[in-house]
Amino acid sequence: MTTPHIVVHRDAGVLAQAVAARIITRLVDVQAATGTASIVLTGGTVGIATLAAIAASPARDAVDWRHLDIWWGDERFVPTGDPERNETGAREALLDHVDVDPERVHVMRGPDSGLSAEESADAYAAELLKAARPEDHGPVPQFDVMLLGMGPDAHVASLFPGLPALYDTRSVVAVHGSPKPPPTRISLTLPTIQAAREVWVVAAGEEKASAVRLALSDSGPVQVPAAGARGRSRTLFLLDRAAAGKIPSELGRIASP
Repeated sequence: MTTPHIVVHRDAGVLAQAVAARIITRLVDVQAATGTASIVLTGGTVGIATLAAIAASPARDAVDWRHLDIWWGDERFVPTGDPERNETGAREALLDHVDVDPERVHVMRGPDSGLSAEESADAYAAELLKAARPEDHGPVPQFDVMLLGMGPDAHVASLFPGLPALYDTRSVVAVHGSPKPPPTRISLTLPTIQAAREVWVVAAGEEKASAVRLALSDSGPVQVPAAGARGRSRTLFLLDRAAAGKIPSELGRIASP
């Protein structure tokens, strides 16, 4: 796994703008090289603010949205259109404002689909397997960008400290008993996260500072899931100053005054 590179921005607003610019640049570069690209989206306050910043950016049309595969790292197991769903927030902030190919927007299905949480996880795993190419050398694509938020408990996606999902080697799992409501969720697992070419952990706020410090230490991912959030080619921790407040200053590069 790659060693994280840390970039610290002044505040949450600047962080969202900066991550948005990074995403646009990364997707344009990948599409210029290969003709297509893939991204895994996250929810949360900064995650959705980042998507809104992409939508508002004059550079957004440099991305070929029709040739972008869009996935999610996790989803709350609630019906389509529910405001709790990460998909709902992503559509409102960005996807409804750009010319995406509906066939390339890969949603995790909710209970209104008639599937159980386990069946929804299995269906998503099958979709990932179908999208994987021989050069990916595994059951999931090597995503070009994996965006992950992080909770104060150091959870990423819906992988919470100590829960069975952290031991699971399947690509996607149903999560029951989440300490954050709603209790039932669908989540990518650590092996799927670690298959991504680039993993970007985005965190803002003083309440995340201890989790950030642990995620960048030698902690194990069962108790500190974010410690297992690492990409094959690159890992970025993109933080605001408050979230970076407990890491040694020499580790982080201040990107904005």
